[in-house]
Amino acid sequence: MSGSEHPAVGIDELLERVRTGYRRVAAHEAYEAARTGDALLVDIRYAALRERDGVIPGALVIERNELEWRLDPQGSHKAPEATGHDLRIVVICNEGYASSLAAASLHQLGLRRATDLVGGFQAWKSAGLPVTSDNDADR
Repeated sequence: MSGSEHPAVGIDELLERVRTGYRRVAAHEAYEAARTGDALLVDIRYAALRERDGVIPGALVIERNELEWRLDPQGSHKAPEATGHDLRIVVICNEGYASSLAAASLHQLGLRRATDLVGGFQAWKSAGLPVTSDNDADR
C-alpha cells in the first residue's frame, strides 16, 4: 500500500463516520420543516420503489445517480429548487442508508445544511405521514 492510499473501511464504519458530520432528522421533524418551507425533501429512491410504495407529496424526486448534478447550485444541470448553498435539504432513500452517503456527498459540494431522514421513506410511511401513489404525482 502506497502512502497515498487509505486503509479500507467497511460500510457500517463509513456510515458511522459520515453521519457524525451532520444531524439526521426524524420523520415528523422533516415533515414540519417541509411544511413550513424550511427544508426541501429530496426522494432518491428508484422508480420501482416509488411505484410500489408511493411518494411524499411535494418531495423533489431525483434518482441517486443524478443527485449532485441536480442540487449543485453552481451546476449547469441544476434543478430550479437548487437555489443556493444555504438550502436545507433532507435526502430520503428507502430505509435511511444510501441517503446518509448522499447527504455526505452534498456536504462536499458545499451544501452544509444537507441531512437525511432516519429510517428513510419507510419511517415516514410508518409514522402515518402523507403518501400518495406515484401515478398521482405524475398528474
